[in-house]
Amino acid sequence: MTADDYTTEELMITAIARELRDDELGFVGLGTAARAFTLAVGIPIAAARLAQIKHAPGFSIYWGNLLTPSLDAIPDALLQDAYTRWPAAASPADVGYKIDMVTRGRFDVSFESAPQVDRYGNLNITALGGGSPPKTRLVGCLAQTEHLAFIQRPIIVTDLSRRGFVPKVDFITSVGYLDGGDSRGALGLPGPGPSLCVTDKAIFDFHPLSKKMRLRTIHPGFTLEQVLDNMGFEPVIEGQPRPTPQPTAEEVRLIREVIDPHGTLFQPRSV
Repeated sequence: MTADDYTTEELMITAIARELRDDELGFVGLGTAARAFTLAVGIPIAAARLAQIKHAPGFSIYWGNLLTPSLDAIPDALLQDAYTRWPAAASPADVGYKIDMVTRGRFDVSFESAPQVDRYGNLNITALGGGSPPKTRLVGCLAQTEHLAFIQRPIIVTDLSRRGFVPKVDFITSVGYLDGGDSRGALGLPGPGPSLCVTDKAIFDFHPLSKKMRLRTIHPGFTLEQVLDNMGFEPVIEGQPRPTPQPTAEEVRLIREVIDPHGTLFQPRSV
C-alpha cells in the first residue's frame, strides 16, 4: 500500500532508508541553513531512523561530535543547548578522532551534498566560476574530501538542476570517479566511490565500467524530459526508466508522527 499524499522529502527519505543495512555506521555531515540543512542533515537523519524502525535496528550514525546519538529522542530544536544534552554513545571533542575513523575505513555509508556534481560524481563545495580569485567562494572542503576517498558507500543527496549538474565541476573538492573508467583507481584511493545520487526528481547510480552517472529511477510526477532538462549533461539511460517506489502510508506516518513530529529536521525551501 502506498501513501496517497507524501512530500518529495519523504520520498527521498524512504528511498535512502531502503539502502541502509543493519549494523552499519553512517556519517552525517553538516548543513548550513535552509535547503542545505535539509539535504545534508535532515533527510539523512530521518532516513537513518526510518531504517532503524523498519529493517535495520543496528544502523547508527556519527553526526557533529555525537557518535550514535539516540534517534528516538531527536531534540525539538537543534540548538547548542539541546545538542549538548542529546543522549549518545560518545561525544569525542577532538575532530581528529572522527577523521581518523574515516581514514581507517570505519564508516560504511556517508551522506554528501554539494552545489556542483558532474557526470562522474565529482563534487564541488569549494568555488564556482574558476579563476583566481574564483567568482564565488563556497564553504570549503571540510572533511568531504576524505569521505569520498575512504568511505564504502557515499550517497549524494542534492537537488537536480542544470546549474548544479554540470559536465565537469569547476573545482574538484571530492573525487568521485574523476574522468571515468579506471581513473579513480589509478589515484590509489581506497574507497570504491559514490554509490548513489538521490535528488528531488530522480535517483542515479554509476555505470560499472564507464563510471558515468546512470539514471536509475524517476520520481512519480516527473518525466524523462523534465529530468534531462534539469541536467547539464545526459546520463546513461538503459531501457525504459523505472519509477521510484513511493513511500507506504506507514512510512509517511512514521516520518511525520514518530521521527520528526516537530519539524526539526526540515527547513522550508527558498523560492
